[in-house]
Amino acid sequence: MNISLNNIDKLNAELTVVIEPADYADNYKKAIKDAAKKINMPGFRPGMVPQGLIKKQYGVSILAEEINKILQEAIFTYIRDNKVNMLGEPLSSEENNSINIVDGEPVTFKFDLAIAPEFNAELTKDDKVPYYNVAVADEMVEQQINMYRQRGGSYEKIADDQTYEDNDMIKGHIQELDVENGIVAEDVVLLPKYMKNEDQKALFNGCKVNDVLEFNPSVAYDNNEAELASLLKVDKADALNHKGNFKLQITEITRFVLGPIDQELFDQVYPGGEVKSEDEFRARIKETIASQFAKDSDYKFIIDARQYVTEKVGKLEFPDEKLKRIMLANVKGDQQKVDENYEKSIEELTWHLIKEQLVAKYEVKVDDEDIKNMAKEVTRMQFAQYGMLNIPEEYLENSVKEMLKKRETVDNLIDRCIELKLGTALKAQVTLEEKTVTAEEFNKMFE
Repeated sequence: MNISLNNIDKLNAELTVVIEPADYADNYKKAIKDAAKKINMPGFRPGMVPQGLIKKQYGVSILAEEINKILQEAIFTYIRDNKVNMLGEPLSSEENNSINIVDGEPVTFKFDLAIAPEFNAELTKDDKVPYYNVAVADEMVEQQINMYRQRGGSYEKIADDQTYEDNDMIKGHIQELDVENGIVAEDVVLLPKYMKNEDQKALFNGCKVNDVLEFNPSVAYDNNEAELASLLKVDKADALNHKGNFKLQITEITRFVLGPIDQELFDQVYPGGEVKSEDEFRARIKETIASQFAKDSDYKFIIDARQYVTEKVGKLEFPDEKLKRIMLANVKGDQQKVDENYEKSIEELTWHLIKEQLVAKYEVKVDDEDIKNMAKEVTRMQFAQYGMLNIPEEYLENSVKEMLKKRETVDNLIDRCIELKLGTALKAQVTLEEKTVTAEEFNKMFE
């Protein structure tokens, strides 16, 4: 076998592979023998079809298949061993369309290669990249505490002289007006806050126990059959037949009261008895929020570092014609899709090449333990969205096992690990222009 690479220019090359009869003879002979055992042909017992007949009827296709296997392995090995910095896959030359495969004769294949551009991505302390530290406001700590307190909260009746407030729940008796034998229902429950109509909602402002109000449920709930049926205690099919006004006598108003800030709450959020006072509780929550913001700050740093180093490297030159051919094959010939997405694809490819070089230069490596820890971190973040900070280790282990069963998930975890470690490496290389911002200012940077 003879393989040669002809560099047409810095971005284009042609790979020529000549496969000699000696390269495929043994494989072809074995493939014919295996086919004779498997192919059923009228007039012959199974496994007894003469090899000469197999060659006559199926020889060309069998030989082509064996040569293709040898060809693919040869190309892969050559590119790997010679460290050819190729983009995408080798493109079959048009000359390959006229190849005539004949047993005992050499076969020549040619492939067009798109070569990656050469560049040098390097960062030093002379390079300055912004890094944003997000200040944790007292209001954020208070909001988080109130979220935890809701678990232990409960609805309590307000005094008769107290007035309704937003979020309160009203109970009372209703009677349909101006309708003979209209609906009368006791102990109905309303949450005016969730009414769709603002004018109807406003009728409840300042009301008290024993007040009598007149309102229109159909208007209040925008003719929602399910909500009306629940309120009026009628079948859903009958709910929209009652579009008039109703009289409501308020018998009870209850208000949700947050649970206490006590040792039970501390232990729920941070098991193990490690938090003993409200001050310690607030400090731990502030620390937890700050830790999450630190991850967000690192993510923002990667975005800014990407932009900075990409601009520093400058616009790279690519073999556009070949890349478009590769894209066209990947989108099954949809030329419009190639045209619409080509520039964005080049942006992503540019960063991919820069990132690869930086990862190699700063010796960023990811091992199985990194992937496993990242899977645990992803699981913790998912549960943290619901206020669950302490996930049992056994559950984390089971979750990781399930995540690592999916190849796509593993690839995503590897990418996240690489970006995390690359971010740490780049922070050590450049000068950080640290700035402290509010959460609102930080979030606006992502709009």
